[in-house]
Amino acid sequence: MLSQATESGRRISGHILTLFLFTKSDVLTTLIPITLFALAAAPHAHITRIPATIIWIWMHLLKFDISNQIQDPEEDKRNKPDRPLPAGRITVQNAEDVRWLLVPVCLLFSAKYGMQALASSICFEALSIWYNDFGGHKVGFSKNILTATGYMCMEVGATIVAGSSPSIDSIGARAIAFSCAVFATTLHAQDFKDEEGDRFTGRRTLVTLFPMFARISMMIGVPLWSYCLSRLWQVDNICSAAFVMYGMVVGARFMIYRGASADRQSCKLYSLWFTIVHLLPGYWRFFYST
Repeated sequence: MLSQATESGRRISGHILTLFLFTKSDVLTTLIPITLFALAAAPHAHITRIPATIIWIWMHLLKFDISNQIQDPEEDKRNKPDRPLPAGRITVQNAEDVRWLLVPVCLLFSAKYGMQALASSICFEALSIWYNDFGGHKVGFSKNILTATGYMCMEVGATIVAGSSPSIDSIGARAIAFSCAVFATTLHAQDFKDEEGDRFTGRRTLVTLFPMFARISMMIGVPLWSYCLSRLWQVDNICSAAFVMYGMVVGARFMIYRGASADRQSCKLYSLWFTIVHLLPGYWRFFYST
């Protein structure tokens, strides 16, 4: 009896690990930033809503990542062999079954928090199908627009789940709009580390099509956004200077240090910068909201 329980526990933990591995690479770039953003942007966010917020984000992220990774498992064998499909932890058919099972689960969970949360979940699913099943990820421009819009949908839903209201106030709406703009103009930071694999598969991204422009845009865009957002959210001068200087360091790294290893490190620093961006609405609410 004990051995059967132990074996059952081992299988369950193995399945949980498999699901986590689908989303592992997006924890720093998506799960943590959006969670912090939701808590910062939501009116009257409460600590008791944190678990539900994380679960809502992670389930939508898992659904998207499975849909994305079943498209070309062979590519992941070359570039990311630790992912569940190339590692042989799950079959493509079983992964696809989980992906479609998550659709009604996500919709029902979202409906619990009102029509705006449900609408954001429906919109995110539609964008996910366009991105993964109809080739939206294969062209740099459409990839950026679809990714930024999908990111915005997740921010809307997460912000509603984190708050005490089934709708978003004007500050939350402003925060989401600017977050979408920042992400749309800087998200190619995540493509530098995958440039070799993207060229091998023929995927057209801003980094593969215009590599020098992509690096220059990071060198200019990150510090520029740092300054503009500091002014928008009325950050004090000392913190603004520190944030802008950090933005300059992040942007300069993409221009000066190149290669897969250097780009992975630059992407980590960019993820930290983007996380700080997500906290700025909370700064405004703390110091200026009445």
